[in-house]
Amino acid sequence: MNPDNILVTGANGQIGTVLTEALRAAYGTDRVLATDIRMAQAPTGPFAILDACDGAALEALVRRWRITQIYHLAAILSARGEENPLWAWNLNMTSWLNVLNISRENGIAKVYYPSSIAVFGPDAAKEKTPQNAVLIPTTVYGISKVAGENWANYYYHKYGLDVRSLRYPGIIGYQSEPGGGTTDYAVHIYHHAVKGEPYECFLSAHTALPMLYMPDAIRATLELMEAPAQRLSVRTSYNLAGMSFTPAEVAASIQKYLPDFQIYYQPDARQQIADSWPASIDDSCARRDWGWKPAYDLDAMTRDMLRHLAEHYGRSIAL
Repeated sequence: MNPDNILVTGANGQIGTVLTEALRAAYGTDRVLATDIRMAQAPTGPFAILDACDGAALEALVRRWRITQIYHLAAILSARGEENPLWAWNLNMTSWLNVLNISRENGIAKVYYPSSIAVFGPDAAKEKTPQNAVLIPTTVYGISKVAGENWANYYYHKYGLDVRSLRYPGIIGYQSEPGGGTTDYAVHIYHHAVKGEPYECFLSAHTALPMLYMPDAIRATLELMEAPAQRLSVRTSYNLAGMSFTPAEVAASIQKYLPDFQIYYQPDARQQIADSWPASIDDSCARRDWGWKPAYDLDAMTRDMLRHLAEHYGRSIAL
């Protein structure tokens, strides 16, 4: 069997940065081509400038590199998308349809598409939102992700293209800054705490949202992509859960190690988006089909975030 050659779009993003390195560790540095619309600050392997909305440029890379798998991470996220909805829709959908068509026409073996809890709206159950909940989102990001899930399902059933997808909750990681999402507070809060600064939160104290620590998100992605196709029963996007917490709860977790940390609340337009999303997710389909199980809870994540950020900022924290 020939080895896989992998292309990652949006590789400079919060998830893309970490996922690219994980793929290189698994498949070999020279077999993973990272792409983005801007050059990476310090590329650790093959990198190409790519606007995924340029189908001809994408196809040229696929053919030149003899790509067999595509991880399509390029997208405009929830909060940023609301600033310019038509731009966000066009970018998200044009790039995704390019990936699907080019994959079908060039014999790509597997395609990965990240979806989001943004697909859920106020009509979905707030607690333990089920896999097959009603999907009527209130943001252009959520609308584009619902459409993207349905295109993934269509290309699988119509053309046999092996598209796999996860509905990510809020992703928290120390490796890079987030990219304009409604759950970004849960990353920013740790940076402020380690730097000894108070944090003004753009969500209210008791807004519970589903979250996932970056190592769990990356592991879930790789486990799904490595699972035998016959075990997968969901071809739209799998619900994925790790933990659920509020800003007040994450602040309290931080204060166990940094008792002087202070948080203030000044909800903005992102509060309305958060209020339309679930507080917790039922991911029993993922657990059943391919053995998903998160490794981190809130306190374990807090200790790891504080440890890494303390190293980054040259601070000392007793953990």
